[in-house]
Amino acid sequence: MTTRGLPKRQKLIGLWLLLSGVSIFGGAIFAMWLDAQLQPQGTVRLALWLGSFSGGGTIFLVGLLLERMLFTPLRHLQVQLARLVANPDARDEHPPEGWLKSLGPDLRRVRESWRADRSRLATAHTEGARSAARIRQELETLLQVLETPLLLCDQHRRLMLFNQAAEEFFDDHTGLGLGKRLEALLPVSSLQDMMRQLPGDGSPRELLTPCQERWLRVVMRRVPGSDGETLLTFTDATAAWSREMGVRAELADMLPSLRRHGASLTSAADALIHLRYHDKEQFEESTGLRQRLERVINEESQILGSTIEQVSGLLDAMQHQGERLMPMWSNDFWQALDERLDPEHRLITPIGMPAWFRGDAPALIALLDSLVRHLNAYLPDNGFEGEVCLGNKRVYLDLIWRGKPIPQRELALWSEQPLPSLPLTPRVADVLRQHASDVWSLADPDGEHARLRLPLPATERVGAPREPTPPRPEFHDFGIAELPPPDEALASRPLRSLDVVAFDTETTGLELRRGDTVISLGACRIVNARLLASDVFDQKVDPKRPIPPASTAIHGLTDADVAGAPPLEVVLSRFRGYVDGAVLLAHNAAFDMLAISQKGVDFDMPVLDTLLLSRALDEALDGHDLDSLAQRYDLSFPAGTRHTALGDARVTAELWLALLPRLEARGIDTLEQLLALQHNAIDREDANVS
Repeated sequence: MTTRGLPKRQKLIGLWLLLSGVSIFGGAIFAMWLDAQLQPQGTVRLALWLGSFSGGGTIFLVGLLLERMLFTPLRHLQVQLARLVANPDARDEHPPEGWLKSLGPDLRRVRESWRADRSRLATAHTEGARSAARIRQELETLLQVLETPLLLCDQHRRLMLFNQAAEEFFDDHTGLGLGKRLEALLPVSSLQDMMRQLPGDGSPRELLTPCQERWLRVVMRRVPGSDGETLLTFTDATAAWSREMGVRAELADMLPSLRRHGASLTSAADALIHLRYHDKEQFEESTGLRQRLERVINEESQILGSTIEQVSGLLDAMQHQGERLMPMWSNDFWQALDERLDPEHRLITPIGMPAWFRGDAPALIALLDSLVRHLNAYLPDNGFEGEVCLGNKRVYLDLIWRGKPIPQRELALWSEQPLPSLPLTPRVADVLRQHASDVWSLADPDGEHARLRLPLPATERVGAPREPTPPRPEFHDFGIAELPPPDEALASRPLRSLDVVAFDTETTGLELRRGDTVISLGACRIVNARLLASDVFDQKVDPKRPIPPASTAIHGLTDADVAGAPPLEVVLSRFRGYVDGAVLLAHNAAFDMLAISQKGVDFDMPVLDTLLLSRALDEALDGHDLDSLAQRYDLSFPAGTRHTALGDARVTAELWLALLPRLEARGIDTLEQLLALQHNAIDREDANVS
């Protein structure tokens, strides 16, 4: 347990004023008694009264001198030392003053030497790690451009690495995050069993496992020479599995029927031929038999024709669902086609509203490139306009130019042209058949323009594609493998190894026991003593009641901002999944925990409170609110983030990281010790905090 520092300023001032008041009051009574007994006159009486008040006055003046010259400088020195421990590069706002002023040069020399040592150490570390950083950067770049989702887990199945493809693959899944257990992402016991049985030579093992509404094909490999790390790659097998169980299954079911009807047709035809050429007398006499055979042939032919039509439809559906038909954004397609036609000049100008469609991009680009080159006599040299028109279950891809339409006979000849730039050199007609499409040319109503129209399969996807997110530094953290195993007693875990979720709430008011409730919940994650920049939880909540103007004046949220947001029970369930097995952290946690408790979702993990921890470390200092502590530890709120749930949660997380070295300097290394320190910081007046 830490030793006590300076007493609280309020106690010192109270004691000082009490002693001064008692001394002055006692002196006054004593002076009145002497004055009544001795009845002095003139200067003697004045001296008597001054002497009686001299004790209280001396105590008052000495206290005032000590406060100004010693205690205030000591508090400023304590703040400056706390800031230097938390951040050695923090600015110096409180140089020694009063009777400690002579310590200024020595303290400045210590601070400059400390910073110089850190600078030399940082320089040496930078130079020594430059080659490793370059290799790591190249590895990160490679991982981010890989289109295959991959995860790397340690021997305890905690996520150490994931790439951007994995983030998109598991979009909005709260189980994806550094330090989280794989079971939170894929709670399948067969996956865990297979991981335990993986061979150490890196041989792959495959598993088909469900994930929400999808079936995933998982390929797992033990990293050779590692301490039990496992690499997992994922493929969405839902479409292929649906084809196997859908169209292909229907085809397989039709084959026996086709064989049966074909055999019946063959038997009837053979019997009829035998009667006609080998038994002419019976053929001429057996009119009924002949009619029955002809009827069988007719019926079987019709059934066979109908079944063949169904097979044809299923084959068309298989082509329509082909794996190479991928969603494409029309503007991206026009740009790729433009680069293929003439990399030096811009030939295609997109017009109209862009849209999504499904197609085989390389095949379509090769097809239109062949069109421009083979039919250049009908097409202009100065470029085209590209437009996408939406139809009923189809999207029409139009190339528009000033001139006349291309004759249909020319298009028919062109459809037989091979496309040597594609595998197996398919014809234009083969690519059109792959897309269940055709192509034709028509004149525009203005009489000046013509267009080539290519209908393509539509897709349900809407809206422009998301901008690619820049690579983030927290896609990996190999230090996770060195953390204690997750089943180790949480109380004995080192503070730096804790998985911490800092959170904050914004509410309709402060009277939570009288109906006020949450309207915004924000959180961020700390793993391995690192604040992850983009692993956040930020959700507005429908309070099912109006937001008072007085509350809006603080956090800026109005009824319109939370309209359509999910209710608190739904948000808390998602937040519980985000927290997983982490320790909760908040500033004035009593209020925030009251806001999220007793709502049907259990938060039974330990809770840390930066307000209580700061009070325990600096009992003699005033100001333990979030703004005062942010200023004390040189933390800043980005513009517009104060009194937002996520903004306050981020600063609370940074405050925790600033307090961490000060706690360790006092021997507070485990969660058990920290909770004991926090408990002892609770004053009696905190018992009714709400």
